[in-house]
Amino acid sequence: MRRLDLETNEGNIGFQIAPMIDVVFVIMLFFMVMAGAVKVERELNTQLPGRPPGPETPMEFADEQILSISENGEVALNDEPFDSPTNRELPQLKGTLMRLKQNADAAKSPCMVTIVSDETAKYSRTVDVLDALAVAKIDNVTFTTSEQE
Repeated sequence: MRRLDLETNEGNIGFQIAPMIDVVFVIMLFFMVMAGAVKVERELNTQLPGRPPGPETPMEFADEQILSISENGEVALNDEPFDSPTNRELPQLKGTLMRLKQNADAAKSPCMVTIVSDETAKYSRTVDVLDALAVAKIDNVTFTTSEQE
């Protein structure tokens, strides 16, 4: 009987590079063939229904109104003071805001109001101003605090 010698390298043929090169050439050939089959997309000139906005339809920008509330409770619309700081009803401000809303509706433009409140102003005064805006039916309102210079 013959003994098997496990220490010889007869079964180990090593790393074969020839099959790897064959696979790379096949993949390269595949991509070369597929590159010729790609269709070039072309631009189709189509007209969509409707007319595009031109110079005859000017773009409208909303006019933003600034309502400021000072530390002592004074309310000013665009730096013009309204009512007394102790008056909680703010009748002059309500009337002005209602006219402002009517003018914005007539011009078909949004009525935007920014409330600039002093950091030390009372919250109840801000609520009074919000009540005046609610009476005027102005709902596009943003808040900010006054910046220190």
